[in-house]
Amino acid sequence: MTRGHANIQYSNPAACAACTIKPRCTSSRWRRINRWENEAVLDRMATRLAARPGILNVRRKTVEHPFGSIKQWMNQGAFLMRGLEKVRAEFSLTALAYNLRRAITLIGVPGLIRAMQA
Repeated sequence: MTRGHANIQYSNPAACAACTIKPRCTSSRWRRINRWENEAVLDRMATRLAARPGILNVRRKTVEHPFGSIKQWMNQGAFLMRGLEKVRAEFSLTALAYNLRRAITLIGVPGLIRAMQA
């Protein structure tokens, strides 16, 4: 276990013994490969990103924009509270204020009141 991540160690001594490129691969009797137990998730993500390279730009525009707005509008560069529970509460209030401000900007106060009454 490395930094809280479980690792899986792969090796195949029989395959290494018969391999023609073994001298370029390892100087030991066989090669051991260490992988994080969920590294396949990262591999799938890398494959999806390679297939659609522009998707990361879309994510930056849509997902990260609210955090930049929160930092700028609400002077929320760092959390004021300490401790995970308090930080969660602080961020929840900040996100609520951001969402209300966006709703008012998009549909106005009368539209927001109608939506809340529905």
